[in-house]
Order: sequence, then C-alpha cells, then structure tokens
Amino acid sequence: MPVYAYKGVTHSGKRTRGHLDAENARSARARLRADGVTPFEVTQMGQRSVRSKSRTGRSFFEIPSLQRVSALDLAVATRQASTLLGAGVPLVATLRALTDQVENPKLKSVFGQVRDRVNEGTSFADALSESRIFPDLYVGMVRAGEAGGALEQVLERLADYLESQVRLKNKVGSILIYPAMMFLFACVVVGALVTVVLPQITELLISMDQPLPWYTKAIISLSNFTREWWWAMIAVAIGTGFLLRAIGRTHAGRAFYDHWSLRLPITGRLVRLVAIARFTKTLSTLLSGGLPITHALETAGEVTGNTVLARTVESARISIAEGASIAHPLRSSGEFPPLVTHMIEIGEQSGELEKMLEKISETYEEQVETTVTRLTALLEPILILIMVGIVLVIILATLVPLLEITSSLA
Repeated sequence: MPVYAYKGVTHSGKRTRGHLDAENARSARARLRADGVTPFEVTQMGQRSVRSKSRTGRSFFEIPSLQRVSALDLAVATRQASTLLGAGVPLVATLRALTDQVENPKLKSVFGQVRDRVNEGTSFADALSESRIFPDLYVGMVRAGEAGGALEQVLERLADYLESQVRLKNKVGSILIYPAMMFLFACVVVGALVTVVLPQITELLISMDQPLPWYTKAIISLSNFTREWWWAMIAVAIGTGFLLRAIGRTHAGRAFYDHWSLRLPITGRLVRLVAIARFTKTLSTLLSGGLPITHALETAGEVTGNTVLARTVESARISIAEGASIAHPLRSSGEFPPLVTHMIEIGEQSGELEKMLEKISETYEEQVETTVTRLTALLEPILILIMVGIVLVIILATLVPLLEITSSLA
C-alpha cells in the first residue's frame, strides 16, 4: 500500500503534517477528513509533489526522493526491525510498523515500497535491492539471513555494524571540531587585520612621505591585493576545489590520491588505521552473517574507501578462490601492518576468523581515537603559533616604521 505525505489544517486552525498508508490519494484525503484534518496537499512518497495552494496562497514543494538517509537513521530502523522480528512479529507486520515509526520521510517511503513488494511475494533482500538506497553489504547479509533462517540475528549484527561506523565517524568529527573552529577564527582575525585595520595604518605611513622597509611594502602590497582581488581569490579557491573533485572521480586521479594519502607524514597513518578498522569490521560482520568469504572480501574491500587497499583485498579474494590463505597476499603487499596479517592468519588456522577480525577492528578503532586526539592536541598550539606569528609580523611591519618616523621627528 502506498505511503502518502500530507499537509493540512486541524479544526482548531493548527497546521499539521505527517504520513499515512492509503490505497490512493483520494482515500488518503478521506481518512484525513475523518480524523479532523483538512488537507491542502497529499503527495505519494517517492514522486514529485502535486502542488496545491494553501489558504494563504503559498505553494509547498517537496521532493522526497532527494532527501538523505543517514547511517544513523538506517541503524535505528534496522535495530527496530531486529527487535520486532525477535518478538515474533511477522516480516510484513514489521515493515508496516517501521513505516509508521521511522521519522525520515525518504526511509519511510522506501520501507512502504519494500513492504508492498514483500506482500506481492518478492523476497526481502530483492525488495531492498530494488529500492537502491541500501548498500550491497546490507542486501547481501539480509539475503544470507533469509536463506539461513536467521534474519533476526543478521539484522542485529547489521545494526551493531552501522552503529559502530556512526560512532567512529562521530568520534573523529567531534575531535576535529575545535581545531577547525580555531582555524576559522584565525582566518577571520587575519582577514580583518589585512582588510580593515592595516589600510588605515597604511594611509598614515604613506601620508608621512617617508621611505618604508621592504617588509612593510610587502605587507601593504598584500593588503591592497587582498582588498582588490578578494572575489578572484574566492573564485580560484572554489574552482580549484571543483577541479580536484573532478580529478578525484577519475580512476587515475583517485588511484594517485589514495596512494599518496597513505604515505603522507602525519595523516597517512590515520588514513590507514581508519581504512583497516572499516575493512576488518565489515568482513567480520559479513562472515558472521553467513556470506561466502569471496563475496565478503569483495564487499569489504570496497568499504575501505581506498583503491590501494581495495586492490590488495581483491588479490586476497583471488588467492582464496585458488585455495590459498587470506593472510599471505595481505602480508606480501606491505599495505597491512604485521599485527593485522598475523591475527588473520591465526584466525584462519583456528577457525575463528570472525572473532579475530572483530578484535582487530576494536583495536584499530581505539588507535584511531588515540591518534586523532594526539594530532588535535598537537594541532591546537600550532594553529595558535601560526596566528600569533602572522599578527606579530603585521604589527612589526607597521609599528617599526611608525617608531622610526616618530624618533626622526623628535
């Protein structure tokens, strides 16, 4: 049954909006009127909204298909589905409950469509695949869970995986907020000095008709250039950003970027730690969900976000297909630390590869947090010193000539 988004007014004159199931738009409007809501817009989710005028004459536009589904939204919905299935609720009823409970409009629409397909006899995994918002990892694990009769356990593992990825991302993001704000503040202070304060002092120095030191002339020239060409500097920065983004989307550009991102002096280790934590966590989750190891390696290699490591994982997948081990190609590539390859080898020999991968991911997630915290602690004084240095240079470049002029007049 389709899901409709509505906007309307209650009998008390209060504006309201929400979602409901109905066979068609006419039935949806009838249900709303029966509930005491006068609708002025009813839109089937997943389609462009049918525009209608409100009583104030204003049009409302909404394109649910462009709304974003975050990993957190998906993790919460997956956890709810696992809980409902564990309580003995049938799959179709679970999907109906998710359609009512999920707050994200896009995800609500998708679950409504998935429920309709499952009602028509489509498998849950195929219905998720047709929606095109669920990653291959998600669909593959659900398919394995359906085949093995362990859908509840698979959804629980998926929820754990998604929540762990959200936590990792939030940890890194929260730690980087403070230095980012400091950098922004430094840019604002320096920009104000160069474009507002410095020109006033510059006019005073020039009016005295005295020779100026070379560094003062350089600061004055930089100030004039910034005030006259600030729009060109912004345009060049934006154009450079778009150019680098376009190059990064090409195969050669992405390979070059990924290669050097792993070998940068400071951030290279952090990039590697994050990629390995993602790879091991994903591979552990997929293997625990019952996926074949070759398929699991293919998917886990993609989520590393780095083509260099993905190629190494692909060679491991080929090695497994030929009857060899995973650890050997990972070790021979030199891209994975000895600790990772050693623990994977032990896991293969003991038959507890999933547990070893889980331990590796936990260890590397802790290392990511520790490394980011240390880098942030190092970055804060560096930013302060840079800002103080720039301000000091500007002050000296203007103060020294003023003192010289003042002393000559005395």
